[in-house]
Amino acid sequence: MVILLCAAGEVFAQSRLVPNKPEYDQDPYHFGFLLGVNDMFFSIKTYPDFQDKMYYNNNTAGADDAQQQIPDQLSDSAMLYSVEATPTLGFVIGIVSNLRLGEYFDLRFTPSLTFGQRDLNYTLYNFYRKTAPELLPVTKNIQSTFVEFPLWVKFKGKRIHNVRPYIMAGGKYSLDLASNAKKKADNSSAYVFINRKDVYALGGVGFDFYTAYFKFGTEISMSYGLFDVLKRDNTIYTGGIDKLSSKIFQISFTFE
Repeated sequence: MVILLCAAGEVFAQSRLVPNKPEYDQDPYHFGFLLGVNDMFFSIKTYPDFQDKMYYNNNTAGADDAQQQIPDQLSDSAMLYSVEATPTLGFVIGIVSNLRLGEYFDLRFTPSLTFGQRDLNYTLYNFYRKTAPELLPVTKNIQSTFVEFPLWVKFKGKRIHNVRPYIMAGGKYSLDLASNAKKKADNSSAYVFINRKDVYALGGVGFDFYTAYFKFGTEISMSYGLFDVLKRDNTIYTGGIDKLSSKIFQISFTFE
């Protein structure tokens, strides 16, 4: 019995020394898919004197027609006290296509469909019928469905048995498919609109794990929007913002 246990232990130890799919990284190209979760948020730059500007009822409401009186809140006039962004969780699904450039470099194209939401939280200094002014909180929800086209350069470290670390850098073009038609048809509230198109700089790190059947990867990445995406309409919700840019933190799991 002792001999059998020792022999089994020796076989198990030797099997652990045999790497899974040792020739996998020699393939010129391969494909797969990715799943992930993201945290979308905005980087906000305000004008230096944004708190000094007064907005009147039609500006506060965000109406195109000055005669339209359907405001977000009951007020004669208001001033913008503060604006902050709140991130929310979303998810992403995508396709992985990988081209081998050399022993340590790959070119990766990972078109993805990304879902998420970002909230802009305003505090307004509200005036109404000569009563005492009050601080009024207002939240604007911005839902997005992105079709994204990221292109990465992947630098791979040395493989250690069945694990290989890597870092990535690149850029992506993003198109927001979330429709504004329903929002425009709804005149009961003022909305904040963002541009549909944006370009991002990308960076990330991760690990590849080689199993007997496929390569499994985990990675963390950041996307930095390069452009101002805010559509301005001379309302209190856009008048104080000098630049609104997107940022996305993402955790992805790849199967290749």
